[in-house]
Amino acid sequence: MSYGDPNNPYGAPQAPQQPGYGYPQGQAPGYGYPQAPPVQQYGAPVPETMPGNVSAARVMLWVIVGLQVLGVALFAFSAATVNAAKKDNTLKDDAAFQRLADYSTGMLWALVLFALAWGVFAAVLAVKFNTGRNGVRVTTMVYGIITAILGLYPFIIVGLVHTVLAILIACFVGGSKGAAWFNRPRY
Repeated sequence: MSYGDPNNPYGAPQAPQQPGYGYPQGQAPGYGYPQAPPVQQYGAPVPETMPGNVSAARVMLWVIVGLQVLGVALFAFSAATVNAAKKDNTLKDDAAFQRLADYSTGMLWALVLFALAWGVFAAVLAVKFNTGRNGVRVTTMVYGIITAILGLYPFIIVGLVHTVLAILIACFVGGSKGAAWFNRPRY
């Protein structure tokens, strides 16, 4: 029988290890309480800062607000111009102006109000990203989908940027990181 095996319970007693070789000083190995197992976290981890794609969706909402302000200015300018030009007799024969003059000034001012309201709605949603709950998330997804549809039909060329931004907003907010952010517990 060999007494040189350190794991042999019937072997000769081992000399104590010197401190500094893997054991804390003043403590012999095998004494004290065993270490507790690591604490398990249940459920999904709670994000403490806004995820990057949710933050990008908020920035895209602010870009849409800026584009809406430009659209409001453009619609207001064209409504005022069409209203003033309808009284000019020299433009009665211009075919391009007649296509524009077919829109009533009331319709153009209604577009101004709609673009302004849509921009204000985007600003409100962007502001609510820090404190909002799942209702803000769902509302933002619906806003993104409706904006994408409106960007395709009436305003194809100008609305292309709106369409791309709106699709990205709906995807970023609707993803798992967006759900974790808006459903996080608030203490």
